Amino acid sequence: MKLALCQIDPIIGDIEYNKNKILKGYKEGIKSGADLVIFPELSLVGYPPLDLVEKKEFRLSVDKAAKEIAAQTNSVGLIFGSITEDDDRIGTDVHNSALLCYDGKIQFTQHKTLIPNYDVFDEMRYFDPSKEVLVHEFKGEKLGISICEDIWNDADYWYRRRYTRDPIQELIKQKTSLLINISASPYSYGKRPARKDMLSTLCRTDNLPLAYTCCVGAQTDLIFDGASMCFDKNGRLVKVGKTFDEDFILFDTNQNYEEIINCESTFEEEVYKALVYGLKEYCEKLNFKKVLVGLSGGIDSALVTCIAVEALGAENVHVLLMPSKYSSEGSVTHSEKLIRNLRISSDNISIQPVVDETILQLNPTLKNIKGLTEENIQARIRGLYLMAYSNNEGHLLLTTGNKSEMAVGYATLYGDMAGGLAVIADVYKTDVNKIANYINREREIIPKEIIKKAPSAELRPNQTDQDTLPPYDLLDRILRMYLEENKEYNEIKEIIGDEQVVKIVLRMVDMNEYKRKQAAPALRVSSKAFGYGRRYPIVQGWRK
Repeated sequence: MKLALCQIDPIIGDIEYNKNKILKGYKEGIKSGADLVIFPELSLVGYPPLDLVEKKEFRLSVDKAAKEIAAQTNSVGLIFGSITEDDDRIGTDVHNSALLCYDGKIQFTQHKTLIPNYDVFDEMRYFDPSKEVLVHEFKGEKLGISICEDIWNDADYWYRRRYTRDPIQELIKQKTSLLINISASPYSYGKRPARKDMLSTLCRTDNLPLAYTCCVGAQTDLIFDGASMCFDKNGRLVKVGKTFDEDFILFDTNQNYEEIINCESTFEEEVYKALVYGLKEYCEKLNFKKVLVGLSGGIDSALVTCIAVEALGAENVHVLLMPSKYSSEGSVTHSEKLIRNLRISSDNISIQPVVDETILQLNPTLKNIKGLTEENIQARIRGLYLMAYSNNEGHLLLTTGNKSEMAVGYATLYGDMAGGLAVIADVYKTDVNKIANYINREREIIPKEIIKKAPSAELRPNQTDQDTLPPYDLLDRILRMYLEENKEYNEIKEIIGDEQVVKIVLRMVDMNEYKRKQAAPALRVSSKAFGYGRRYPIVQGWRK
């Protein structure tokens, strides 16, 4: 069978836009001679639609659009993801479904069976699971259609499975001849090779070809990398879609192809591309034309600025330099060098007069303002400058804090945390340096002085981050174990060998949850990012 995989970038809730994109891809599939044209999970509504699903008017609009799409089909089959309803009065009565259309009608519907409820997935809130899994005969093939999570429960691959039911095996028992999985699988570095290995094992073990169609795009914090995959019955990967871009892939199950071995590049290249793509998508879908960055002279704001230029073009990026009496001369001159290298526009406005006047006005009430209070006043005045510019010029303000800082609360609410999108808040400080060096791989874009400079907020004389924090290589090691590997104090201290440092770091993480709850959405590139996928109580007594 000749299949056309349409790796598209839908917009959540824009039903008309998504409908037209599906019809366009279907027509392209017909022209290419495909027997069956396949689109990703929930491609008609966008993934994840969240509480839009609970609106009756929204569901009715989706149903109408699905029927309009089906009405335009001929003998060439079309599979796309949508929401459907039943009326058994148990659960939500709403399903995450794959619709198979041909000859002007929706001919077959397969609901999703395994409903994920972990990390960023909260589908049990909205969808009921399928009661049955069936094959559908079409043009001489027995199609085994599944949706995303349905295929992630193979007993031959997973040591520990999440579910007792295996819908793929149910299809195999019904003598399916072709596996089709439509998916919306969020990106994190390292997930693509794992996906390849799992799907390869499944196809090789059961001697079946597979068309795995994944969406692409970014929906707020979630990035979808595309990279749709086709496997032959021997489990060899023979087709891979583009990463971080739409694609149209033809796969003939009767044709021999060369095997594709590698499906992921280096950490630095992958994550940089993902962040650029995530920012570009956020701006395009929310109609932001220009962005604003507070350029401090440090590596974090330099990296965010480079990502912004790559995503939107130099003409659409503006930076503010906001020195104080504590700013080093290099912070300004190195920033100016970066500005010249990137050919972006800038303004330099001192915060010191406003800081001095603020302290003067507060003095009758607050005596001897110093220390953390004075430092936060500086950060918040910078936030005031940035938000004023953002409001006046209509620029999207990007925050520049990294994951290490956000983890331990080394950031100021209503100060450097002000902004609409946290571009690198899922990138550890040590990885920020790696990506900066990747950007400089051919020529110096980020001045080497910025990369080599000791990290500092420059809110007091001779300040460095390590006045308050452990060295970043040690800090990041602890954070990875705590956040992504879910280890706790006793296990981490045995590995690190310094009980006091571990205790301090874990307490800093837990005590600063209230800050992260008020932070801008962070582009997700790891397996455990701050935000929707990590739900930790602000008020708790586990760690005091």
